[in-house]
Amino acid sequence: MLGLMQDWPLLCHRIIEHAAEVHGTQEVITRSVEGPIHRTNYRQIRDRALKVSQRLDRDGIKLGDRVATIAWNTWRHLEAWYGIMGIGAICHTVNPRLFPEQIAWIINHAEDRVVMTDLTFIPILEKIADKLPTVERYIVFTDKAHMPQTTLKNAVAYEDWIAEADGDFKWKTFDENTAAAMCYTSGTTGDPKGVLYSHRSNVLHALMANSGDSLGANAADTMLPVVPLFHANSWGIAFSAPSMGTKLVFPGAKLDGASVYELLDTEKVTHTAGVPTVWLMLLNHMSANSLKLPHLRMVVCGGSAMPRSMIQSFLDLGVAVRHAWGMTEMSPIGTLAALKPPFAELKGEARLDILQTQGYPPFGVQMKITDDAGKDLPWDGKTFGRLKVSGPAVSKAYFRLDADILDEDGYFDTGDVATIDAHGYMRITDRSKDVIKSGGEWISSIDLENLAVGHPAVAEAAVIGVYHPKWDERPLLIIQLKQGQSATREDILKFMDGKIAKWWMPDDVAFVDGIPHTATGKILKTALRDQFKAYSFPNAAA
Repeated sequence: MLGLMQDWPLLCHRIIEHAAEVHGTQEVITRSVEGPIHRTNYRQIRDRALKVSQRLDRDGIKLGDRVATIAWNTWRHLEAWYGIMGIGAICHTVNPRLFPEQIAWIINHAEDRVVMTDLTFIPILEKIADKLPTVERYIVFTDKAHMPQTTLKNAVAYEDWIAEADGDFKWKTFDENTAAAMCYTSGTTGDPKGVLYSHRSNVLHALMANSGDSLGANAADTMLPVVPLFHANSWGIAFSAPSMGTKLVFPGAKLDGASVYELLDTEKVTHTAGVPTVWLMLLNHMSANSLKLPHLRMVVCGGSAMPRSMIQSFLDLGVAVRHAWGMTEMSPIGTLAALKPPFAELKGEARLDILQTQGYPPFGVQMKITDDAGKDLPWDGKTFGRLKVSGPAVSKAYFRLDADILDEDGYFDTGDVATIDAHGYMRITDRSKDVIKSGGEWISSIDLENLAVGHPAVAEAAVIGVYHPKWDERPLLIIQLKQGQSATREDILKFMDGKIAKWWMPDDVAFVDGIPHTATGKILKTALRDQFKAYSFPNAAA
């Protein structure tokens, strides 16, 4: 017997329709690429998104066609998301921080028909446009007054383009499992892989993100997503915030500490989300200028591990911190480190111990850890294992890649090594390819990096495993010092001594001018391994 409920497909444009009807006057504010602060609201976003749908439909964009966006976080980009998805086309967010050759490869692999972009990225696209045979036209997120001369094919200013539509258009209706959006992994090894989200998965993910122990923002809050709309589905914020009626503040192209602080302060932002490098710039700016943020209540941090010292800095400012972990393949939320009742009253170091974990999964994400043979391992907070996940917003395959990516129980191997404790708190100890295996035991490079960054002279730290004749591998600590600061090998090791097991201590410390990163801000350890491939530990006798 089936239930007697309405057949109401979970479609992404229902979110912006709800926002327009119920929270229509709620503001969406942007530091525009052209410069001035722009103000609109959810009702106007919906109305203009309908014009985007109407224009794309008139241009012959059909169900399943891919439309790329290469753009910053702005109101126009948000309109484009909903306008593309509203006709059953696929919004393909492209990361502009990739190398031009990678951008061309991704656009060609996706076979994008249209590219919508910001002024910033026109020069990049002009250099590769002759290598993009499927692209029929370029729409530039600007108005006629700011539209530059360009060699891009059939280029048009966005404002002129949608001005040709009157908005008398209805969203298309289709199965909720229809593809809605596409995002490629950063491809640190091999070619990038296309993750294809459905309308159903995006809507369910938004509901997961809206729980109090997740992103935790509601209609009375203001969210500033520093995480880009092109990075891992914007952590779902482009869907979760409108669905709750949360005021949105977009930073545009300016992500430096001073610019982010200005928006957080002037718009009285209560919630914000981004990667550690952005928060480091913000904290440095605030410290140098003795600034406070009295309205800010929650910082969500993901992308890479948040150093303990950074968590403490926000707590000292009276701001709650929520560590998050996820993947492009998970839409991306996997876990968040909210404090459950057994831990909510903890103080000091004990509280930091919990906040520094990656947290526990919301409903909609199932997790397990296994050994290399696939055998389940205990949730005891000590046993390391391969982290595997399943759920309605987790990938089951990659776009145009004939490969089975699930185990026999339907779980996706994240490539991370982790522990999970009896309360469900997960702690990433490494990527499986980065874990250091010393004498048959595993050492967490992430734990060592987080500890080293706590030294007052250290700007950034990375740990890689280097061959050792006796132990197979031992950790090499690579340090980038803060500008104007100095420290020796002995200073760093003395700082770390006593805070970790003796056998985890790095065998040596190397100082570098800069640590390489991927396009999504993660430490590029493949480059570091190449840089130090000829390195050998002093006195490393077998």
